[in-house]
Amino acid sequence: MESRITDIHEDLIEGCRRKEHKAQMKLYGLYYKAMYNTCLRIVRNETEAEDIMQESFLSAFENISSYNGSVSFGSWLKRIVINRSLDYMKKNSPVMVEAGENLNTLPDNDDSEEPEFIIEQAQAIKSAISALPDGYRIILSLNLLEGYDHEEISFILNITQSTSRSQLARAKKRLIEIMKSVN
Repeated sequence: MESRITDIHEDLIEGCRRKEHKAQMKLYGLYYKAMYNTCLRIVRNETEAEDIMQESFLSAFENISSYNGSVSFGSWLKRIVINRSLDYMKKNSPVMVEAGENLNTLPDNDDSEEPEFIIEQAQAIKSAISALPDGYRIILSLNLLEGYDHEEISFILNITQSTSRSQLARAKKRLIEIMKSVN
């Protein structure tokens, strides 16, 4: 028997089950920024991310009866957003790059606590992540930014856990190489 999570937005979810527009708008307002950012990290196109996010919400509201509370609503919705984003990527960029490289350690960073330095470093990392091949960027984003473990990533991407681990290691190595080349 599956255990059910009591969601803090249970009243809104119930309203969505009754197709109440106000409940849908409130749930949308609570989750749209996070879901948009999740989508944008995968598809790297603002317009497409917006479209995919909107379609994901429509799908979630149409299929709300399948939400059984075994995970939080946010996790359930994020899975829809990620799956739709990955579907988009498969249609528009079907190749996940494999590279036979070993993982190096991260480069030494300046210990400066200056806000400008931190902002510059964050922008450089964001730019470097964006420069990664799609397969690397997606696995890196799912693991480091979205917090999925290799078991979850393997399920989402329909790959083995060892492939997830090796792709993540290669993505990190490539990210380090990109960061070194700009510094």
